[in-house]
Amino acid sequence: ITSKNLISVIFCEAVAIYGVIVAIILQTKLESVPSSKMYDAESLRAGYAIFASGIIVGFANLVCGLCVGIIGSSCALSDAQNSTLFVKILVIEIFGSALGLFGVIVGIIMSAQATWPTK
Repeated sequence: ITSKNLISVIFCEAVAIYGVIVAIILQTKLESVPSSKMYDAESLRAGYAIFASGIIVGFANLVCGLCVGIIGSSCALSDAQNSTLFVKILVIEIFGSALGLFGVIVGIIMSAQATWPTK
C-alpha cells in the first residue's frame, strides 16, 4: 500500500466536511417563532423543510461514506496486485463521492424553501 492510496482517505474527509457545511447552513435558518404562530402552516412547513434537508444530507452522506470506504479498500487492494487499475478504480470512487455532493445540493435547495412567518 503506497501513499497514493491516501486519496481515498481524502474523499472520506470530504464527506465529513459536507455534513459540517450543511449543519452550519441549517443553523443559520433557525429562528424563534412566537407561540401564537407555532402551529401555522408556514411554521410547520419551514420546520419540516429544515428537518428533511438534514435527513436527506445525512442519508446521502451515509451512503456516500459506505461507497467511498468500500471502493477505497478495493482500490488499495487492487493497486497492490496490479498498479494499472488504480486510475480506473479512482474514477469509480469519484462517482461514489458525487453521491454525497448530490445530497448536499438537494439539502441546500430544500433548506432554501424554509421561510418562517413574520412576527
